[in-house]
Amino acid sequence: MDWTEYETIVAYNAMTDATYLTAIADYVKPEYFENQNIAKYFEIVRDFYDKRQKLPTITEIKPYLTTDILKNSFKKLIDSFKILDKIFDQTELYNNTENFLKERATWCNILEIAENSDQKVKNPLEVLTAFEDICKICLDIDRGIELYRDADKIIDDILNEDACISTKWEWLDFNLGGGLREDGKALYMFAGQANIGKSIFLGNIAANIAEQGKNVLVITLEMSEMLYAKRIASHVTKIPLKDFKEDPHNLRFALSEEQKRTKGKIYIKEFPPSTITPKQLTAFVKKLIDSGETLDAVVIDYIGLLHSPVGTNSYERGKYVCEQVRAMSYIFKCPLISAIQLNRAVYGKDNPGMEGLAESIAVAATADVILSIFQSEEDMELGLIKLGMMKNRFGPRGMVQAMRIEYNTLSIFQSDEEEEVLGDGDMSVLERLANQ
Repeated sequence: MDWTEYETIVAYNAMTDATYLTAIADYVKPEYFENQNIAKYFEIVRDFYDKRQKLPTITEIKPYLTTDILKNSFKKLIDSFKILDKIFDQTELYNNTENFLKERATWCNILEIAENSDQKVKNPLEVLTAFEDICKICLDIDRGIELYRDADKIIDDILNEDACISTKWEWLDFNLGGGLREDGKALYMFAGQANIGKSIFLGNIAANIAEQGKNVLVITLEMSEMLYAKRIASHVTKIPLKDFKEDPHNLRFALSEEQKRTKGKIYIKEFPPSTITPKQLTAFVKKLIDSGETLDAVVIDYIGLLHSPVGTNSYERGKYVCEQVRAMSYIFKCPLISAIQLNRAVYGKDNPGMEGLAESIAVAATADVILSIFQSEEDMELGLIKLGMMKNRFGPRGMVQAMRIEYNTLSIFQSDEEEEVLGDGDMSVLERLANQ
């Protein structure tokens, strides 16, 4: 499409359709138009609408045409409207306009960077922020659900069970309503103190998903991808990590047999901690999918090590990162699973609550499911580690389940011990707020 010609389409719809103008008004800048006459008239129409909440008539525009040049160019613009095919498919119109705005915004930013390259006016963070803002341009016209008109849709959804991916842990699947939401729109978090076993849980989740013939991407921000691969290999083959060097051929055979049995794939990609933003991670995942791979789940170890280009404190940075990661589950239509570190105030505490997330309460508010990981000295001696249901948008919360952990192969299984139940009366104010 010729974007120079498309400017006329944008101008015509902005001057005749208030809904369209409202949708694009916050995204448009004058420099996006090569025809500066169109840019001028767009500004006039937008300012008029902001003040009066209605589109101007031609009579109402005329007072703004203060020179003969403006009057003549406006006449030419109106004449150009006469030859337009004015029947627009709304979905195509909004999709093309979104592409137009993104491409023009990108081009203008590239020009600005080039012009300022000698003076070094724009720093890298400003450049990154500008391009991330471009990625946020969205002209979605889906009206969503109308409660009464779409009653049949609601009933159908109630009667059709949500497609889920099993975690292979019966207790967790039951309390999540079947497992991890297959179509995404959900962020699952494990919360625990340092060295409690968050990475072991994440590695096991990845392997358990792959065991069902699903493909999983593991993003590691803390340890090398090779070490992560060895740890998961130990779990799936049940060969202790320390024995790998003694018989590498046995490991190769065991991995080959496991691949034949499961048919799922586990991709492991390492990034240095605090160097990659959620937007950059999204671009990497998209590139992987565009290469022909399919993904059924994404595991990030762990969310606190993603870099936030915005925010001046831990709350703002945590809010930005968590919201962007959760958005990935919508973009790629698969569950996102990660972990968060508890603060020192709850280290060693049995069944820590939301107060342990106080420094990152935005994470508590954004995540759909938060599971605490904790362990007493007695648990460690018995080979147990416990999961507590801190927050759960898909079912009950407040329960505690003992899990069996085998450290020699870094494997976790559900224990036969009965679950414990924590009543709502025992929950802190923070926990109640986050679960609302």
